[in-house]
Amino acid sequence: MSAPLVVAVAPDSPAALAGLQPGDEIARVDGQVPRDVIEWQMFTDEADIALDVLRNGLELDVEVPKRAGESLGIEVQSAVFDRVRTCDNHCEFCFIYQLPKGMRRSLYLKDDDYRLSFLYGNFTTLTRFTEADLERVITERLSPLHVSIHATDHHVRNRMLKNSRGGMSLRWLRALLDHGIEVRGQVVVCPGVNDGDVLDDTLAGVLDRFPELESVAVVPLGLSKFNKESAMRLHTPDEASRVVDIIEEWQATFLDVLGRRMVFAADEYYLMTGRDFPAAETYEGFPMHEDGIGMARTFEREFHGVTDEATGVRSGFFAAVDLPANPAAYTGLRSPSNDVVQSVSLRPRRNARVGVLTGPFGAQVIRPLVEQLGRDDVRILPVENRFFGGNTGVTGLMTGDDLTRVLGAEPEGDRYLLPDVCLSDDGRFLDGLSVDDLPRAVEIVPTDGIALRNALEQAA
Repeated sequence: MSAPLVVAVAPDSPAALAGLQPGDEIARVDGQVPRDVIEWQMFTDEADIALDVLRNGLELDVEVPKRAGESLGIEVQSAVFDRVRTCDNHCEFCFIYQLPKGMRRSLYLKDDDYRLSFLYGNFTTLTRFTEADLERVITERLSPLHVSIHATDHHVRNRMLKNSRGGMSLRWLRALLDHGIEVRGQVVVCPGVNDGDVLDDTLAGVLDRFPELESVAVVPLGLSKFNKESAMRLHTPDEASRVVDIIEEWQATFLDVLGRRMVFAADEYYLMTGRDFPAAETYEGFPMHEDGIGMARTFEREFHGVTDEATGVRSGFFAAVDLPANPAAYTGLRSPSNDVVQSVSLRPRRNARVGVLTGPFGAQVIRPLVEQLGRDDVRILPVENRFFGGNTGVTGLMTGDDLTRVLGAEPEGDRYLLPDVCLSDDGRFLDGLSVDDLPRAVEIVPTDGIALRNALEQAA
């Protein structure tokens, strides 16, 4: 177990006034050893705390005068100080198994840790969940949690997880709900495995056994060109249409029985089938926006000024895989605001033509919105994902290599808008390239409709 490592200290904070420095290791807080940032926040929320600090091989006792509830003002290196609980399932559809070799090591970490589920929205299968975990979740009210359901039939779930505990582990889901923990579910639909009648049975099982679930996201299987599982394949148009039909039928049932729709189809299903996205009000507040549910309608509302508050997104598919050092809810520090367009390299003139970089799925959503502006100086530049291949079309998985290919064929001097969702906190893409490696200067914009509208208005 490693000690929390200080990577930043807020100026004039209690930590700064007490003399704490980046590089310090915090061995104990009031004699207690925090296992993660959840406990770190609990321990450091107290008034006038005492820290056991390791600095350059020396042990220091540091008293920090502060008010109860006042932020200590420290940013620590990671969210988990003991071992991340790794996944012992062997799901054929797991995207981690579909990554190419040679990427940074952290991307290959397959977690099944309820703490990361609480902190970052990672989905856990609960196959490694224990009585002690349940007690902690209930005692500390670690809510909401995000649970991968996939199927409520024990045999189907066992097969999908390739784990004999797969079906039985849903007892923990029942226990969490019994104790008032908010849980958001997910079903990854694999054609020929848990779609069709199995999906219908799963949603019947949700209504029968888990009606207290906050929501259930139904998302399609993601395949890369590195997939080696022959049983995993893409949806046919008819299969995708049936998924949408089943979900819409069950929405009506849930609405009638529970007073809410409960289950939602990922935007990708509507793009695959060519159907119109559901009306904004049917998403019931967009509870699963970050899981690709209602993103298109949200973006549209933001772009047209229906709302002045950006919903925002996490930073891509691997949002939490690097265990970001600054989970804002727990450290008390905040990253600089990114509400305005940021420039990288030399900024082109403001009246230059504009190219909006986005993934193929994003292009289908953004293009009709931009066309409504009637501007011939703005064009959409879809970036085909050749790095991952398969059906990878989300903007958050765009890589530097694919962007280099697209930008290299575009003229110099134009403005190129790049959504921040495809970048890590240090400005790198999943393939390790940075924005400085791109052949054209780009402007990084937050991935929401308000930011895009503002950027385009600056060019008008």
